[in-house]
Amino acid sequence: MNNALRMIGLLAAMLLSSSCGIFGDEEEKLEPKELLKLTNTLNIKKLWSSKVGGSAEFLLVGLRPATDGSNIYAASQDGNVIAVDAVSGKQRWKIKLEIELSAGPGVGEGAVAVASKNGNVILLDAKTGVETWRVFVGGETLAQPLISEGVVIAQTIDNRLRALSLFDGKQKWELEQSVPALTMRGASSPVLVGGNVIAGFDNGRLLAVDLESGDIEWDSMLSMPTGRSDLDRLADVDGSIASVGQDIYAAGYQGRVTSLAAESGQVLWAREISTQVGVSADWNSVYTTREDGELVAMSRNNGAEIWRNDDLLRRDPTLPMPFHTAVVVGDFEGYLHFFSSIDGTAVARMRLGRKAISNYPLVVANTLYVQSDDGTLAAFTVVQDRSKRSAPDVSDEADET
Repeated sequence: MNNALRMIGLLAAMLLSSSCGIFGDEEEKLEPKELLKLTNTLNIKKLWSSKVGGSAEFLLVGLRPATDGSNIYAASQDGNVIAVDAVSGKQRWKIKLEIELSAGPGVGEGAVAVASKNGNVILLDAKTGVETWRVFVGGETLAQPLISEGVVIAQTIDNRLRALSLFDGKQKWELEQSVPALTMRGASSPVLVGGNVIAGFDNGRLLAVDLESGDIEWDSMLSMPTGRSDLDRLADVDGSIASVGQDIYAAGYQGRVTSLAAESGQVLWAREISTQVGVSADWNSVYTTREDGELVAMSRNNGAEIWRNDDLLRRDPTLPMPFHTAVVVGDFEGYLHFFSSIDGTAVARMRLGRKAISNYPLVVANTLYVQSDDGTLAAFTVVQDRSKRSAPDVSDEADET
């Protein structure tokens, strides 16, 4: 389907869905919720920041930092890709690709993969940034490429999943799903669970695909298209997919947040929640952001609701990501919000800049990495408050005796 027609259709759908609030008393209700004054009880410190490239506001691109453990890699819409030391923020290399980027980077096996707006997947050497190959995959991708076992997985917005050889970019297999008449702009990034690629599609389906062969191991309908109009039947699986152990968590627009068994695709539990950002998870809870901006935490075991927070209604919050004892969320004004993972209360807030944070942050151990739409990459950590000792330590007691 022609991408331009799909975008026109989506814009029209968005106007129709919001028309009830354009006139009359409903207009005030559509304003973003104002932030209340907050005294931080979680001490957040910025470690460093680096400029990746130019602005990507309003483009809804899939640019989000990635790591190989030692370095952080990031890409900008105007074609820059950088590698910086994860601890110090010192730049290792920077390359200008002279092409508009729409997704990435994906990192693995000594390589970095990014995708361009015009349908290319580009592979770079992780140590030097030197381009290894560039392959046309037939369409724009908004999903981070996945690299594993000598394969680069790329998913395009026309509902195609492709496996490319890490060595030379040649296609190993391709999988295609039907494309609905109307879809949201966005894409879920494939994840690897065991030997299967888990991928979501605009027709509401979640598939487990064998990494080596491309065979479908199981197919689950996450979000069933219902209703008479194309708008009512939107069922895109565009958000983040999470996995913990052998459990998979995913969600569809106007559908359900669902837990599935990784080996079979069997649904373990489901909750009726509509979200475009998908889900994240830790060992205890599953987190999501409803389409109106309300944050929700659910039990990982059975989906029972743990808490809700509506502080960020209509502020375009990102997916909540577990970090330390909190979950962190970015918003359209460049704020980072930290909420207790236990009860959802606000514990800290800080501002990265004046531009939006559209993609959810990357968490690596005790460090948080965030990329804003103006092309700024920054690292944050939690500073532990050291209270005065209430009792002598062992060495003090030994000295006294």
